[in-house]
Amino acid sequence: MSELNTVEVETAHGKVSGLVSEDGARFLGIPYAAAPSGDLLFAAPVAPEPWLGVRAAHTFGPTAPKPPLGGRLGEITSDPDIAGNEWLNLNVWTPDPDASGLPVLVWIHGGGFTTGSSAVPSYDGATFARDGLVCVSFNYRLGVYGFGYLPDAPAPANRGLLDQIAALTWVRENIAHFGGDPDNVTVAGESAGAMSILALLSRDDGLFHKAIVQSGTAHLGQTPTDAGKVLKAVADELGVAATAQALANVDTKELLEAQNTVSAAISQSPDAVKYGPSTMASCGLSFVPVIDGDVLPRRPIDAITDGAGSSIPLLMGTTTEEFRLFIVTTALVGWNLPALYSKHLAAYSVPDGSWDEYKKGDTNAYPRKSASGVACALLSDRMFRIPTYRVAEARATAGTAPTHLYEFGWRSPVTPNDLQVKVGACHSVNLPFAWDTLALPDSKKLTGPNPPQTLATALHQAWADFAKTGQVSWASYNTSNRPVMIYAHNNSASTNQVVEDPRKSEREWWDDHPATN
Repeated sequence: MSELNTVEVETAHGKVSGLVSEDGARFLGIPYAAAPSGDLLFAAPVAPEPWLGVRAAHTFGPTAPKPPLGGRLGEITSDPDIAGNEWLNLNVWTPDPDASGLPVLVWIHGGGFTTGSSAVPSYDGATFARDGLVCVSFNYRLGVYGFGYLPDAPAPANRGLLDQIAALTWVRENIAHFGGDPDNVTVAGESAGAMSILALLSRDDGLFHKAIVQSGTAHLGQTPTDAGKVLKAVADELGVAATAQALANVDTKELLEAQNTVSAAISQSPDAVKYGPSTMASCGLSFVPVIDGDVLPRRPIDAITDGAGSSIPLLMGTTTEEFRLFIVTTALVGWNLPALYSKHLAAYSVPDGSWDEYKKGDTNAYPRKSASGVACALLSDRMFRIPTYRVAEARATAGTAPTHLYEFGWRSPVTPNDLQVKVGACHSVNLPFAWDTLALPDSKKLTGPNPPQTLATALHQAWADFAKTGQVSWASYNTSNRPVMIYAHNNSASTNQVVEDPRKSEREWWDDHPATN
């Protein structure tokens, strides 16, 4: 069929027209909530106004306001910016709108809760539609608009999470019209998207039935006091009161510039502890879900330990060298003395003695010839690997639905710095593998020119199989032998293998340290 062919589908708010290709049909930019402008800018999401006739859903909708990705990070990653105020929109790819009962995969994008969108080229849902899944992706409010903690009505906390809940509610109510099964929904997300999923899992709302969590942590949740400090810092930059009413009158570009200034101070400065311990514990991000007693009653890890989401199978993964993305793209890559990192490690509550422990660690799994390499290994575990294990251990101990763990170890040769230090198996490098979009020029900015397709085939298949059945080809995690599937650096899928308790001594290092408990 020609891609110029169209197909129409009825939704709860009106009829939409999508484009047909050989892999199925795609519907882009469908509003799942009203435009968050005017009185709705800082309000909870509300349903969009119904429309008459047929709405063309042929191009991606507007993206949420966000600062541009600058510096070396912006050179190797993409973050499209699409103008308009209907930010709360979603996309659907389906093998056949006339089908019924197809499994559904819903993608929640990452970006540190301040950047990102569903329009990133690598997130092409046609690859999952090709495999018999209905794939959905969506935008949600970011930064101050989505997660700034504001004291005045009508500005509930965690508006970005409320947007995600609204999108998942739309899926439950509408996805059958696109051939999907509302009772077989898997949510998948990376980074902030993965953290969002764990926050939603801890609510146990029944909006999804399986979850894929890539490079996330459940050890998140700012206290209202700390979140208030961050928001006040933005307001002080702008010279206005820290209220929804005052911020609503600030030009979007000016607000984003002030937000970016504060975010950079928190993520890059060892003095960021002034914004509060819960801010730093949540991966050192400026705007994250807030423990407000309502949308997020508790830290997700605490709720999960007590059994929240216990009936939902999880597939959880990390990359071997997560934190390299945040060091080799910045000036920190040139820091060649351990002492230069000491304040940063202290800000992230890294225990004394950790540097020596990690310097002598497994250099085959993680290059540690330089000070930056040791710092990357240490912070990768502090922020991602150990928190991921904690979720798996909590669920294994409680005897809940299975949790399967994997680690992605392929190292990209891309060198986004003047010292020619590679990004390696860094944060986000596995995404074009999981989506099977290695061939896109956008993907090659991070992977380099010759990433192994066999590895993409294997990881993508694992995601697709799990979304269909809740199962993968390796055993679930347990606290006896701790099996983890390792997707290795070498380019042959035959070398991917299950390893029991990888880097055991480093895992055990964190057992008695409160930073990851």
